[in-house]
Amino acid sequence: MRLLRYFGWPILFGLIIAASVSAFFPQFIDDSHSSAQHIGSKILTPPTTRLVTSYASAVRRAAPSVVNIYTRTRANHPLADDPVFQRFIGGSNIPERQRMESSLGSGVIVDARGFILTNHHVVAGAEEIVALLYDGREARATIVGTDRDSDLAVLKIDLDQLSAIPRASEDDRTNTEIGDIVLAIGNPFGIGQSISQGIISATGRNGLNLNRYENFLQTDAAINPGNSGGALIDVYGNLVGINSATLNETSFVGISFAIPADMAIKVLEDIITHGRVIRGWLGVQVQQLAPAVAAQLELTPPSALVITAVPIHGPAYNSGLQPGDIITHINGQAVSDGSSEINLIANLAPGDPIELRVIRKDIWLTIKAIAGIRPAS
Repeated sequence: MRLLRYFGWPILFGLIIAASVSAFFPQFIDDSHSSAQHIGSKILTPPTTRLVTSYASAVRRAAPSVVNIYTRTRANHPLADDPVFQRFIGGSNIPERQRMESSLGSGVIVDARGFILTNHHVVAGAEEIVALLYDGREARATIVGTDRDSDLAVLKIDLDQLSAIPRASEDDRTNTEIGDIVLAIGNPFGIGQSISQGIISATGRNGLNLNRYENFLQTDAAINPGNSGGALIDVYGNLVGINSATLNETSFVGISFAIPADMAIKVLEDIITHGRVIRGWLGVQVQQLAPAVAAQLELTPPSALVITAVPIHGPAYNSGLQPGDIITHINGQAVSDGSSEINLIANLAPGDPIELRVIRKDIWLTIKAIAGIRPAS
């Protein structure tokens, strides 16, 4: 009893102090029991990753570099060659037989000196091109060069204080992957600059017969008429691609294509430096080997290309390749349908070595060639 009286008052006093601290100073109480879940001997802390709810910062970085493009093209009146109609318009009075047609698209400032990337089909045949900038300025644009094979064109405007679109540095640059979030910036239907959001649905799309050289990024971001030539960017505002095409503007939803940024920048640099795009060239005509024949040859995967023609004095001719040769590998890469191989060789620089694994009359050969310069289309 004495012991209880001896320790009772201090214990009671301590409990009163603890209750007061808990009531009036809760920040001093360890709340780890409410912020973590104990499972066995492990403590699981709730994730602290912040949910991204806006891409405004990415748009602020990239949008000032995207321009609206307006073109005017002179076209013959559809009845200009009709003899009866000519009687009313004055026969060979050319100005009266022609009219001006307007079209629209988008472009991307990729160099502060005023170089703009857009699609070839946006400016094809244009007699007048006007670029409307994000800040409201307008400028006449001239064509530096075009590349029909990739559907790209380079324009030039003469203005100062231009904002070139950001691009990831070589150290930070990674391959665009399926599932990456992307934003399309352009001028759909001429209503003004707009943003649409989606993901990368596929990479390396080819065989669509849209261009000679196809290595498209497929996206479900909306790309409508007028978006052509605009920017496809990542969530940091860096250029990913140049918006190019849809399969069908009326029937397909969520299937759009963009030209990868690396491919577009190479076209731009070649046109500025050389006046045209410089591509590697092997100099063969091929067709896909029948899958059944490839399987009989025990090829893995069961695909190959058979040479149907070898133009004389080309790199293939000089290396000894012959019609009937079956190509299974190019520079160590197994061939597929031919489209990928066209891009592979086109991306080589003239003078680069090309190593081919070939089957000739059941004999395996390794043939080395030197890439030439592809003749102009």
